[in-house]
Amino acid sequence: MSKEAKKTIAQNKKARQEYFIEQTLEAGIVLSGTEVKSVRAGKVNLKDSYAIIKSGEVFINGMHVSPYEQGNIFNKDPLRDRKLLLHRFEINKLIGYIQQKGMTLVPLEIYFKRGKVKVSLGVGKGKKLYDKRQDIAKRDAQREIERKLKDNLK
Repeated sequence: MSKEAKKTIAQNKKARQEYFIEQTLEAGIVLSGTEVKSVRAGKVNLKDSYAIIKSGEVFINGMHVSPYEQGNIFNKDPLRDRKLLLHRFEINKLIGYIQQKGMTLVPLEIYFKRGKVKVSLGVGKGKKLYDKRQDIAKRDAQREIERKLKDNLK
């Protein structure tokens, strides 16, 4: 059984720094034709984006898809809300998570899977400043250990 090909287009690197990601979910996204061409060119930004649930549907806000150069009149607003495609039971599960205190939906990455644009959606809880400092300290300590091991092997 071969591993499915997944071509990452864009990642939200800030999401893992700002949130404790407790669960991830894969969702399809509704895009227009010119938006898909821009996404294929890698002209998408997830930096300040987040997902919300409105009337039983999940939408992604703040995701910037640059207008396609040859798209002229067919281009859409770069910051418009885009609908995510999920099953009803997945949406209900997300609603349950979000009703917990401090939980939010954060898009982690956009990628192509079998020719379709997919979004990896994370359910996360916001980190406090001291949590971020602890993560930085752990990362620095790990880097120092790896450096010492590397020097010992030489």
